Amino acid sequence: MRPVRAALAAAVLLLPAPAAWLTRELNRPFPGPGGGVLYEVEKGRSARSVAAGLADAGIIRSALPLRAAFRLCGSTNRIKAGEYEFSFPLNAKQALFKLLEGRTYLHPVTVPEGLTGMEIEEALKDRLPGGSGAFREAFLRTGLISDWDPEARDLEGYLFPDTYRVPRGVTAADLVEAMVGRFREVFDGGRRARAEELGLSVRDVVTLASLIEEETSIDGERALVSAVFHNRLKIGMKLDCDPTVIYALKLEGRYTGRLLLRDLKLPSPYNTYLRAGLPPGPISNPGEPSLHAALHPAPEKFLYFVSRNDGSHRFSRTFAEHLEAVREYRELKKN
Repeated sequence: MRPVRAALAAAVLLLPAPAAWLTRELNRPFPGPGGGVLYEVEKGRSARSVAAGLADAGIIRSALPLRAAFRLCGSTNRIKAGEYEFSFPLNAKQALFKLLEGRTYLHPVTVPEGLTGMEIEEALKDRLPGGSGAFREAFLRTGLISDWDPEARDLEGYLFPDTYRVPRGVTAADLVEAMVGRFREVFDGGRRARAEELGLSVRDVVTLASLIEEETSIDGERALVSAVFHNRLKIGMKLDCDPTVIYALKLEGRYTGRLLLRDLKLPSPYNTYLRAGLPPGPISNPGEPSLHAALHPAPEKFLYFVSRNDGSHRFSRTFAEHLEAVREYRELKKN
């Protein structure tokens, strides 16, 4: 903003009387409506039009000082389109700098850990131009991750859960690109080197992390769940992971919120009760703690875990220990 300040300072030296008035008016606080106000500048609007609009909206006292300042700064052309947030009390100089810098207001969009692409689509459909169709199209842009995962058929697993600050009307394509970009930042060189050390591809790690994400929400358990899966994979033991069957049911539009015993026989490549090894790809979009756990399993020999019915789990090394844990927590569930 140095050129702007320099232009205003030069005006004071060259035209003392008008400059004194302009300086006073630009720095004069205006109480406005109080709190904060969002004002949208449509594409193609001139500085003069924006100044008039701000005055009409009761955001600044008068358009004249702002128009004069725009002219002095050589900025009578278009102002960057978007929403601007103005807090009160406000003076015209503060409004001037915000507009010239193009500091548009960014809306927070939060994507929680563990959602599938379809669930993210449903959560955001009313916030994105084009709704579900536009998101679905963006979800299939595998070119965003194909250099790391040439097997990807969609972006499941790579839509990193986080809070994104985006302008109003952000497109699904732009938001998806930001989410994949954030994933690439988090899955940095150190993590890729660790994956290679474990003999895992990026896709393998993200798939494993998605299973961990779905099995526990307790940070202290993630490395233990990871240990169970790593240990089973090493000996060729099936993962027997309920969330993989749930994901298969979701893909078919058949999940009702409950997993039934007969569902464990579902003929799907995602069914880890029938198929050894990892499922074909991620079953959700995991967060950073689950990615870390997938790469750093606890140094334990656990092969089993069972829910304590309070969100936590009991881990066992042998099948006999596991059966005892299952009996114990079934009894607790009855009481």
